[in-house]
Amino acid sequence: MASLQAHVTSWILRRKLKPKLALATDALAVRRLMRPQPIKVPRGVRITAQQVGGVPGEWVEAQKSDVTLLYLHGGGYVACSPEMHRPITVGLAQNGLRVFAPDYRMAPEHLFPAAVEDAVAVYRGLSGRVVVAGDSAGGGLALAMMLSLRASGDALPWRVVLFSPWTDLAATGDSLTTNDRRCALFHGANIQKGAGFYLGGADPRNPLASPLYADLSKLPPMLIHVGENEVLLDDSTRLAEKARTAGVRVELKIWPVVPHDWQLVAGMPEAKHSLREAARFLLA
Repeated sequence: MASLQAHVTSWILRRKLKPKLALATDALAVRRLMRPQPIKVPRGVRITAQQVGGVPGEWVEAQKSDVTLLYLHGGGYVACSPEMHRPITVGLAQNGLRVFAPDYRMAPEHLFPAAVEDAVAVYRGLSGRVVVAGDSAGGGLALAMMLSLRASGDALPWRVVLFSPWTDLAATGDSLTTNDRRCALFHGANIQKGAGFYLGGADPRNPLASPLYADLSKLPPMLIHVGENEVLLDDSTRLAEKARTAGVRVELKIWPVVPHDWQLVAGMPEAKHSLREAARFLLA
């Protein structure tokens, strides 16, 4: 049974933010709208600015850990930042992970594949046991990074967690239509327009832009969390099906009522549960 917070948050987003995002005409307009408030850093959590692999970002640490998490934030490749995604990175750090969140290059200033190049550079700059996670566009970026690493013969991360990953920038999923009214944040018809802000004319079916079209064999075990009402639901369900067919171990959990990227909503029970389950999977 979904929490009251999940119902209320979805209602507010559907009424307040979703109509504004639908009217956004360019990447900078989207960036202005997608500005979640950063949380107050809890006592016992350390945040340190640093570059890894030549890419700026921040370490988020709460306890000693021998597992390093590379966390790639969402925001449609045009918006948000490590600071704005601290509800997620802090939560994962408090659950036992040492987290690095890069401030990778974004559109419109830096088009595809700049974000992929930055993610690869950061990963190569990390050492020890490394796992990866990302939300929305950051989830798609995590997959694209691993595809690039695999092609270059690099060792892949141990495990990966994807929160509502954006895996199909060609926008072909049925849920873009079937969940159009129920989704708290996006209209399905706007997904392809948003993809164009990042692609700048590149092929939306390029596997490094849309990992759904890639050969997914030999990728590490993955956990996927997605909301049942999201227009991006099929980006997760089709990814899970294709990865399993390729021999990848996949755990897919579909959550009721919650909005896209609900893990950012501090205090929502479903956010706490999702982050706890993600950390348990990454640390296993």
